[in-house]
Amino acid sequence: MSDDHGGFEHVRDNVDGHPMVSLLAYARTYWVRLTLGVGAAFLTRFARLIPPIVVAAAIDRAVRASGDAGLLTDVGLLPAGQITGQAARLAILERLVAIAVLAYLVRSVTRFASRYLLQSTAQKVQRDLRNDTYDHLQHLSMDFFVDHQTGGMMSILNSDINRLEQFLNTEFRQLIRVVATVGGIAVILWTYSPKLAAIALAPVPLIGLASGRFLTWIEPRYKSIRETVARLNTRLENNLGGAAVIKAFDRYDFERERVARQSEAYHDEKIHALRIRRGFFATLRLLTGVVFVLVLYVGGTDIIVGTPGENGVLTLGGFALFFLLLRRLYSPMRRVGKSANKYQLAKSSAERVFGLLGREPTITSPTPARRPETIEGDVRFENVTFAYGDRDPVLHDVSLDVPAGTTVGLAGATGAGKSTLLKLVARFHDVDEGAVRVDGVDVREYDLQALRDEIAIVEQNPYLFSGTVAENVAYGDRAALEAEWNGDATARERVRSAAEAAEADAFVRELPDGYDTQVGERGVKLSGGQRQRLAIARALLNDPAIIVFDEATSDVDTETEELIQESLDRLVEDRTAFVIAHRLSTIRDADEVVVMDRGRIVERGTHDELVEAGGAYADLWSGQAGAAPGPADD
Repeated sequence: MSDDHGGFEHVRDNVDGHPMVSLLAYARTYWVRLTLGVGAAFLTRFARLIPPIVVAAAIDRAVRASGDAGLLTDVGLLPAGQITGQAARLAILERLVAIAVLAYLVRSVTRFASRYLLQSTAQKVQRDLRNDTYDHLQHLSMDFFVDHQTGGMMSILNSDINRLEQFLNTEFRQLIRVVATVGGIAVILWTYSPKLAAIALAPVPLIGLASGRFLTWIEPRYKSIRETVARLNTRLENNLGGAAVIKAFDRYDFERERVARQSEAYHDEKIHALRIRRGFFATLRLLTGVVFVLVLYVGGTDIIVGTPGENGVLTLGGFALFFLLLRRLYSPMRRVGKSANKYQLAKSSAERVFGLLGREPTITSPTPARRPETIEGDVRFENVTFAYGDRDPVLHDVSLDVPAGTTVGLAGATGAGKSTLLKLVARFHDVDEGAVRVDGVDVREYDLQALRDEIAIVEQNPYLFSGTVAENVAYGDRAALEAEWNGDATARERVRSAAEAAEADAFVRELPDGYDTQVGERGVKLSGGQRQRLAIARALLNDPAIIVFDEATSDVDTETEELIQESLDRLVEDRTAFVIAHRLSTIRDADEVVVMDRGRIVERGTHDELVEAGGAYADLWSGQAGAAPGPADD
């Protein structure tokens, strides 16, 4: 068993355009709140730049009482000229305090508005994306589920979509932070000293280029990490689901080793990416440290040898402003590296999500499609050949005519193609050659849902959903399910009647809460026979024209099988029924028995005819314990 089976490496080939553009298309639906959130975020960042300017003005105008013009003076918020007298200096200080208070007030209000609007938008996008991805996944054809494992699907629906929400929630705001902060600081610094501003801003394009290079380094690694964690999730999901098998065969060591190998691979990938990240961030810090030293030396020298406020020489307040803003300048710039890292993670997740959304089902309804009001149930297989993917054919030139209302039993060894043949009726797969017809019409001409509404399948290992007994039975009929889900008691009688027909009502009434008893995950609280009887009841509730029993009584005792058989004989009287059975007593009374071997029909006839013929069916019949050797014993 390969751990690579069921991976999603190829799904990114289905992405139409850039995956992050597709993500933003989801956010575009909420453009009003998004626009307001972005505007509030910019105001927040601009408001954060006001207090350093206030400090610079306080040092120069209120403390030193100089007449040096500053940014607040240039925009008219402070008076120009020399400040004289203690009262004038206090008045300047009071005005500066008022400006600072207003800035903090604006910052608080806009910060709340921006975070609420942007984060709620991210949550809405996450909800919409998960709903659409789940819905699309459910509509994919069965070949997709055959080739992909549950752990990988869960990784996309949970981990990948959550990562996209986190990216929109945090990194989108970080992008606004970089643009607003760097842009605002660049304007302020240039106003005070173009020479020092050029030194301070020189690393900005270098950091941008380095971030681009970082993306090139890290992109292949994070793609590999996403696939590795998907395989690890698949392995864990398989092992947890198969806990009983592991215990029964004492394969703890074997499974621990397999999980350890996957964990080690994930560990190695993460460590390699960690080395690249840490090296990149360390380089950024070194670069910003060099700039800090240069501004300190050049700016300090100018002040010492020149006259503050003249010929572009900084005032003391302006010099302090530079260092206050330098810290704020490089903090978001250093965050660019982390944002690049988060972007690549999000891009990798977006490729998987939108690659899955770009995967089209292989089996769809034609246009136009047939939507008959009723289906009689006549089924015909015409020279059917079928193979799963590129494998050898499972069915070879199978032809079989089943008139409406006929009960056909299918017998044969495991792997003979019995279940596969009947899956073609409901178009879980399409034939490679030949045709399957229902009421004389090729099933590929029907509306897919209209066709499947008339076909019910009861499998050997039926799947029960976590919920109540009544909900699982009601699942067979849409109206009954909605009524049961909404607490409407009108569906309960129909549910009980179907359970009685499947010989399930008696044991259900003995359960702690009757029809309201929780069955547990996959019906784990019920026995195999109880699950099968509920699955039969679920199928009967749908009142199908065609019903398929795939080893549907394999897990019940002989007495219960006889009771179910008596009920089924009545219930399939006006329906076309296919009964797959290894326990041949189940199909003894079928109108016709079809024996298959290696994908071909090798015998056909009634039970008595086939036993008397002494062929493959007779060998199977005589070989089963307790089976009668021939019709003479009837």
